[in-house]
Amino acid sequence: MLDAHAIIAEAEAQVGIADGDPGVAGNLERLLAAMRETFPLSPAGEGRVLTSLRMDVTNRLESLKWLRDHPEIGEERIVAPVFLMGLPRSGTTYFQYLFDRDPRFRLIRTWESTMPSPPPGFDPASVETRRAAWREMQRARAHFDGFEALHLYDDDGSDECHAFLQQSWGAVGLHNLYRVPQYFDWLLDEADLVQTYRVHKRQLQCLQWRREPKPWALKYPNHVIAIDAILEVYPDARFVMTHRDPAQVVGSIAKMTWNLRGMAAATPPDRREVGADMLHFIQRHVDRILAFDAGPHGDRVIHVDYYALVADPVGEMRRIHAGLGIDTPGDVARSVADWHAANPKNARGRNDYSLDQYGLDVDAVRARFAPYSARFAIPTEAEGLAR
Repeated sequence: MLDAHAIIAEAEAQVGIADGDPGVAGNLERLLAAMRETFPLSPAGEGRVLTSLRMDVTNRLESLKWLRDHPEIGEERIVAPVFLMGLPRSGTTYFQYLFDRDPRFRLIRTWESTMPSPPPGFDPASVETRRAAWREMQRARAHFDGFEALHLYDDDGSDECHAFLQQSWGAVGLHNLYRVPQYFDWLLDEADLVQTYRVHKRQLQCLQWRREPKPWALKYPNHVIAIDAILEVYPDARFVMTHRDPAQVVGSIAKMTWNLRGMAAATPPDRREVGADMLHFIQRHVDRILAFDAGPHGDRVIHVDYYALVADPVGEMRRIHAGLGIDTPGDVARSVADWHAANPKNARGRNDYSLDQYGLDVDAVRARFAPYSARFAIPTEAEGLAR
């Protein structure tokens, strides 16, 4: 049986520092209790989860040790980071790759998210070793068929923030990996997400230390559920949010969740159960988006039509840059256009899905999210692509 105390104690002994992050151990205990209740693991799945949890704790404690040994890391200023977000499956990864064409921004690299220590500015020689280790890890890692079509992922590409948020088990994407609806709701209603983003910030400080500081562009669709917590940790944060037909969002995240859960579950996931879970999952994201939009800081978000972004990425990036108060140099515009041309839709395989596979009706889903679609003038998928 997976034991939170034993996992953390093992990492403490390995790294050589006591866990000083408040509340984090309790998060892990609660997550494991939820998994025992609603997500029985296969033997291989338990091994996979244990490996992941060990990595989470080790990476977090290593950053804590670097800060202890080099207190100046804590003085690193993360200035005006740009949080790239939106409903899951609304084009945020595509958007992230467009931002990665701009050398003025710093993005988390794939190998950094899983192997952030030692800080690359302290030990530049380790960078290539970690890149090679990440490539080897990816070759050995189990993926479901069609993963490449569902999620852009390159050897030295940019990566999202999930790994840094998962280090304190504050990433709501855990509900996509494992069926833990009670844990998901607890994260939104009671968890200390400010502490989660403090751990996130510490990793950015370690990565930035002794290197040229640049504004960070930080992608994770689920940042939308924690904008208030983000502003407490990053008061000058800027936000860019993509919007796509919620019926497509629900269908796509249901497909991804069904596949991800199937890699660790003791029995194959039930598609209708996944559909119900993801309808609730997206509803709670939408509720957070609308609540923040109606609040005092709603105007801090730059909103992006997914269909306009795919049709005219250069034009949309110019508009977004203007909203951020910067220009769009010619070389950046050309790089965005070139990447878009080299990565057409379905270049890495088709991603087909339908809501009825998951016990959902497309008209009912669109009606449920009609206020959200009306607020941001979101067309149906067919209308958006035709337009």
